[in-house]
Amino acid sequence: MAERRATMKDVARASGVSPATVSFVLNETPGQTIPAETGDRVRAAAVALGYQPHGVARALREGRSRVVLLGIGGLRGGRSLQGFVRGMSAELRTQGYGLLVYPGPSTDPGHADLVRDLRPHAVIDLAEIYAARTAADDGGWTDGLAAHTMTQLAHLVDRGHRSIAFAIPAEPDLDGLAALRAKLAEEAGRRLGIGALALVSIPESPLGAREAVGRLRDDFPDVTAVAAFDDEIALRLLGGLSDLGVAVPEEMAVIGFDDSSFGVSWRPTLTTVRIDGEMFGRRAARTILGTDSAHRPGSAASVIVRETT
Repeated sequence: MAERRATMKDVARASGVSPATVSFVLNETPGQTIPAETGDRVRAAAVALGYQPHGVARALREGRSRVVLLGIGGLRGGRSLQGFVRGMSAELRTQGYGLLVYPGPSTDPGHADLVRDLRPHAVIDLAEIYAARTAADDGGWTDGLAAHTMTQLAHLVDRGHRSIAFAIPAEPDLDGLAALRAKLAEEAGRRLGIGALALVSIPESPLGAREAVGRLRDDFPDVTAVAAFDDEIALRLLGGLSDLGVAVPEEMAVIGFDDSSFGVSWRPTLTTVRIDGEMFGRRAARTILGTDSAHRPGSAASVIVRETT
């Protein structure tokens, strides 16, 4: 059984004073006329008992807690997001801070309640960062989402493809990320000197995916490769291609994004883009804490070449 944490009442009992007096002494509350020997006795009892103030109580005293609140909204929980959370949490722990992840949008009443009650050291809203339809303040074309999208498209161009489609989920884009990725893909295509990208929405159902792939083949017969929003969409696409008897990569190359654990299980195995989310999470934590304010470019996203390109 875990050892019980000492409370303010325990300190009060050990030092022979009231809990209110303990609070006044340990919080150094101004305007109190507590004898010096009483204060010394309270502090000694707190040390002897290993008393640590509760995080919420400390937040009330300091004005903010040692917690960082990370809102992820409706972002799809891929490997890079998991790595980002893992890296940020690990880096914050080294400085005595904790990370709280809120899965809903920042407009939720629950989010506002957390900010009010926890008084976090910082609040990060990833969904808001990626809600912009034209840009994201995440490193951009240096090492942000735009650069990762460029890595994805450049792989197809390097393989000789000039007519490329970009596949997005057919579900409602609540956080704007799919729309942003499509915009970045268009810009990456322009920078790479290829024509405009065809945009295709891939539903979750196998029948819907097959029909979407059929329309893509009918409407854009010159397309020879597809870059997908993420690995899940790439796998939907591969299912539709398989149903229609389209050979991959001979007739249609496909590249995913975010290196899910499922891509390697598909046949043919899925080429994808791997992002070091953990490194970016650690960097974000250092920026928040002011331990490394200079922007240091991170590792470029890398292509995991398998059988679909």
